[in-house]
Amino acid sequence: MRQVVLDTETTGLEVALDHRIIEIGCVEIVSRKLTGRHFHRYINPQREIDVGAMEIHGISNEDLADKPLFTQIAAEFIEFIKGAELVIHNAPFDVGFLNAELDKLAGQYQSVEAYCGIIDTLPMARQMHPGQRNSLDALCKRYGVDNSQRTLHGALLDAEILADVYLLMTGGQVDLVLGDDGADSEQGETASVIRPVNAQRQALKIIRASTDELSLHQQKLEEINESSGQPSRWSLTES
Repeated sequence: MRQVVLDTETTGLEVALDHRIIEIGCVEIVSRKLTGRHFHRYINPQREIDVGAMEIHGISNEDLADKPLFTQIAAEFIEFIKGAELVIHNAPFDVGFLNAELDKLAGQYQSVEAYCGIIDTLPMARQMHPGQRNSLDALCKRYGVDNSQRTLHGALLDAEILADVYLLMTGGQVDLVLGDDGADSEQGETASVIRPVNAQRQALKIIRASTDELSLHQQKLEEINESSGQPSRWSLTES
């Protein structure tokens, strides 16, 4: 199974106001392993970036002056995501912007949904953790993913972080496999690497019961045994 974890940065929040994509970041997962292949492009939006958006991602109009237009990277982007399952945090936002960009290309491409399935990790997280904050930063803290480099939003960094979070949310080990399986990676061939999932976590402190606590525990078991007329499961386990 091939999945592509995707994130974008934009000139503003409203696609209806003709805001545009300025950065796309994607990382590839195959059979629940990070392959090391990625797609990352900055894009000239041909319009000004809102000040509020610039404060979030730190990308200025000057940074994008010499970058390609979306039409120049569209074919390469579609080729990278085609046939994969896209994993996106708050998918309607990113997919809405991507489809708006594709719509501008005079019928050359269909919508993103025509090329890919889509998994939205935001409603998934809300279902798994009701009543809690489920931003990407909150999920990093919850699952022990190091996001210390995330002082500003960046599409590729956020896609890499979301890949770790998604694999942990869905119960898997986070592996990074490079080499022959990732021969097409823009980073070249590298020896196989296993990324330690919990490298940033400290060892759990073991707190043992005191003599008084053990005595109270035994007293409670005896009360349970007396009221039920037979030894409790805990008594049998401890004997």
